[in-house]
Amino acid sequence: MALVVCWTLLGLALYASSLCAVSSAAFLYHDYCIIGAGPSGLQVAYFLQRAGRDYVVFERSHAPGSFFALYPRHRKLISINKRYTGKSNSEFNLRHDWNSLLSHDHRLLFRRYSSDFFPNADAMVRYLEDFASLLKLRVQYNTAIIHVTLERDRQAWNGHYFLLTDQDRQNYKCSSLLVATGTWVPNVVNFPGSEYVEGYETVSISPEDFAGQTVLILGRGNSAFETAENILGVTNFIHMVSRSRVRLSWATHYVGDLRAINNGLLDTYQLKSLDGLLEGDLEDLAILKDKKGKLHITLRFYLENRNTSAGIDSITLPQDELDNFATRAPYDRVIRCLGWKFDFSIYNRSLRMMPGKGNKKKYPQIKPSYESRGTRGLFVLGTASHSVDFRKSAGGFIHGFRYTTRAVHRLLENRHHGVPWPSTVYPITQLTNSIIKRVNEASGLYQMFSVLADIILLRENATAFEYLEEYPVGVLAELEMQTGRKAPNGLFVIIMEYGRNFSGADKDVFYYNRAVGEAQHAWQSNFLHPVIYYYKRLPTEREMRLRPPDWPLPRPDAVHHIVEDFLTDWTAPNAHILPLRRFLENCLSTDLRNFFAESCFLFAFTRQKLPPFCRQGYLRMQGLVGSEGLRRHAVEAGLLEDYTLTDFSGDRPPDSHEGSQGQLLRDHAIPVRPLQHLVNAKDEL
Repeated sequence: MALVVCWTLLGLALYASSLCAVSSAAFLYHDYCIIGAGPSGLQVAYFLQRAGRDYVVFERSHAPGSFFALYPRHRKLISINKRYTGKSNSEFNLRHDWNSLLSHDHRLLFRRYSSDFFPNADAMVRYLEDFASLLKLRVQYNTAIIHVTLERDRQAWNGHYFLLTDQDRQNYKCSSLLVATGTWVPNVVNFPGSEYVEGYETVSISPEDFAGQTVLILGRGNSAFETAENILGVTNFIHMVSRSRVRLSWATHYVGDLRAINNGLLDTYQLKSLDGLLEGDLEDLAILKDKKGKLHITLRFYLENRNTSAGIDSITLPQDELDNFATRAPYDRVIRCLGWKFDFSIYNRSLRMMPGKGNKKKYPQIKPSYESRGTRGLFVLGTASHSVDFRKSAGGFIHGFRYTTRAVHRLLENRHHGVPWPSTVYPITQLTNSIIKRVNEASGLYQMFSVLADIILLRENATAFEYLEEYPVGVLAELEMQTGRKAPNGLFVIIMEYGRNFSGADKDVFYYNRAVGEAQHAWQSNFLHPVIYYYKRLPTEREMRLRPPDWPLPRPDAVHHIVEDFLTDWTAPNAHILPLRRFLENCLSTDLRNFFAESCFLFAFTRQKLPPFCRQGYLRMQGLVGSEGLRRHAVEAGLLEDYTLTDFSGDRPPDSHEGSQGQLLRDHAIPVRPLQHLVNAKDEL
């Protein structure tokens, strides 16, 4: 009997083992799973492929960029395509190319796909298709992920695996999950009569369908004004209603606010041509339909405790009590244009993917590192990650999130593969030049102002520095852990900022004397300009939490603003470079100027501590190679003595070697002049 029991138990164990094996085999494993083949999904796939990582992209449609195949409905993008800048620097030109993704392939610049300043969305669809195919990215099309959950496992990178299921019940397992689905679920407000409202995603885009009609548009973003712009010339009039007042992008410096290309209705409103804007809470509205099919706007409280089925004639309307009620005229159509939100429905509760709060509730909650607050190893990319810089910077748009996506990839490379954040080490004498070069060329700093920063880590005794590009400032306290780089000797943080009181819906950004031109008033600069923060040590997490409101960083030991420039060209020797160099010198207690050999020779006899340039160059017999042109320039500038021998005797040619060197020295003694002016010359090269 005991033997039978043993064999039975053994059989059950083998059966259970076989079930586990089958279950495990049913999961296709990848280190990285990316949901969505839109711009951010393709961008992170590119970086992973270049790094040789195991990844897959899941796309529900048959081609990448399915959102752009539908939206914007009227096909004109509001992301600029500036093909000419007068510059040949590719990094600088990306500042004004809002559509290209980052790659090594120069064929994949968006200017090759459209010549329009505001391109057609179809050009974006073609561009994304080519980006995926030419770079041979591993995208699995027609695969809709319908469920995501966790499987705890201590041996996994993050202590768990992500389990994904598609529409065909195929299962996938991955160590890291990168969500790049964007925000594509329409925002809908439910109120009595909302069934009569047409959605932006389905309403006709033919102006002829609106000829002679009266239209009410719910919403006040670019989709609402885009819709109004399309039918402005054929309608009786258009009214817009929204909870908040209109915000113009040129006033707020936020590219997601109303763009000038769509604001024709503001002209017709302010120039008395029937159209108009109203403010009101949409949830307080109600819509009634009369026998003629006309839509009447009323307020929800008028319908409380009333029998709406009795017909509109038995219901009190606002105009019955207030005969000049703004929306008393009936409408032929009501259109909802309220934007989109993130799709939370496919994520199991175990992932703790929670919506944000307030005006960020359409986005998932994430950290400044773009990692989910609820689950380690789950990163949100692209438009859905915009909660980090909502209404502040460009992180919700291609020209911003192409850089935040690269930052996430670098964080992952360090965390999972031991590849430190890319950096370059320079001698301290190149500190000023390195900063000036980056603030004049870098696109990531320029587009993701106050969000991404260049970090300069000082080496011991400030003899050299390590330069890290485009690090998320929100996780500055975690820099050593996130980058694999050490910061024991202090650091500089370089970011771009607007003036604190310059922009906003209530600000007059075109006021007289709005520009600051003097270096001594640089801290009052209003337009986008570089700001350099100096810290003697890395800020702590507590200091990051307690930083002043609207400050991207905690209070530094020193701060320097480079004065704003009309051309955004910070290369002026006196206005930009000299104040920066003196700030750096004060922070480091050293002299960062470059010197000619004659000056270094003098300093060797008169100073206890030589400037870094002399220590790293002159004393090591390194420096500029002399030439006649350079020598003559220095003589004319009074920086070198003219040692040219011109008093050669009668018939002896100048290059004759007759006579001794001593005779030449006796006949042509070199006068020694005071060199003190070289020591005090602050404008020396």
